[in-house]
Amino acid sequence: MRKTLLFPLGALTGACLTLLVASPHGGVWAARAAASADDAYSRLNLFGEVFERVKASYVEKPDNSKLIEGAITGMVTSLDPHSRYMNDKAWTEMQETTSGEFGGLGIEVTMEEGLVKVVSPIDDTPASKAGIMSGDLISKIDGDAVQGMTLEQAVNKMKGPVDTQTKLTIVRKGADAPLDVAIKREIIHVRPVRFHVENGDIGYIRVTSFNEQTTDGLKKAIASISKEVPPEKLVGYVMDLRNNPGGLLDQAVSVSSAFLQRGEVVSTRGRNPEETQRFTAHGGDLTKGKPLVVLVNGGSASASEIVAGALHDHKRATIIGTRSFGKGSVQTIIPLGAGNGALALTTARYYTPSGRSIQAQGIAPDIEILQDVPPELKGRMDTMAESQMRGHLSAADGTEQTGSQSYVPPEEKDDKALHTAYDFLHGVTANAVAAKPAPKAAVPN
Repeated sequence: MRKTLLFPLGALTGACLTLLVASPHGGVWAARAAASADDAYSRLNLFGEVFERVKASYVEKPDNSKLIEGAITGMVTSLDPHSRYMNDKAWTEMQETTSGEFGGLGIEVTMEEGLVKVVSPIDDTPASKAGIMSGDLISKIDGDAVQGMTLEQAVNKMKGPVDTQTKLTIVRKGADAPLDVAIKREIIHVRPVRFHVENGDIGYIRVTSFNEQTTDGLKKAIASISKEVPPEKLVGYVMDLRNNPGGLLDQAVSVSSAFLQRGEVVSTRGRNPEETQRFTAHGGDLTKGKPLVVLVNGGSASASEIVAGALHDHKRATIIGTRSFGKGSVQTIIPLGAGNGALALTTARYYTPSGRSIQAQGIAPDIEILQDVPPELKGRMDTMAESQMRGHLSAADGTEQTGSQSYVPPEEKDDKALHTAYDFLHGVTANAVAAKPAPKAAVPN
């Protein structure tokens, strides 16, 4: 069983045989290949030697299983920021998370330069209520330094029995000193879709994550809005993907399908041409062609970018907000057998229907809207983009984009992007001060 997360492997035998037969330098090529294999085996011998030395001479008797797990973790995390090894416990916990219900604080995190970085707090969870922000770095958990922990170790330390409290030490860009934040753990029921009718004629749909419940939640939202507002009065929909860190690929495809009659949603391209996969819309446009605005910002990543890119390329939606995160890689979950956990391995880049790679570039909005950030938060609300993560996959065309604003005002009356979306659906053009076209030229990395 494999599950693709936005977060198969091809054999090279045929290609190697062709090269050996067709190349006039086949003998040289074969010698190089053999040398490369010999080098790999010699490095594995080195690993075995180090392993034996540690077992024999370390000051305390080490745990063999932990030594091997640590070696595997180091190997996989050296590839890119999103590949990782999960032991059996971590794998079980991840399955709980993607099912949409789990215990904890309610934050999506990654590892950045030895610290845990907040990708996005989940709406209406202890973390969001405590003021945790996208881009925050967690340096300590209950007084213990995060430096030296794996991501799974840090996440497990933040989890715990319901109603117990944990203290996070937060390093926030622009803050004079680290912040200590006490948070009480809760059962996290991730309700991925929220909606309401705005002004009696606009359907507002907020999608916070792409888990196994997202498409069903979206279908219910569209059905409820359609029932509440007569078709002749409904002027359109706003789908809010801001600070949505992504999730499951199949959910991104089915969410896009809810607004498309037909056509490609996304393609994934691996190392070899035969690994290319194409995913197409299915089910038909549930909104019957009503105008659509999609809101994105610097915290919109992965599956969010697939949806925004597909709807934009099919000219089905207008994108408003700020440039998205730029995570254009696919992680395939590969279970490793009973008790051995699983591997989340980056196996492909994904491309929008027009053939654009989002990796390290993101989705640029049609109308860019910058929010008015409170003085105490200025300089802290620009998200670090995929292109700024150490070890990231390079952009397909060599040009990369840095992060953009991720601030969303807590009060709807102050939300300039949202009001621009409402005005757009009512036929009001965004004024030149609030909105400006997205830059055309990419910024070299």
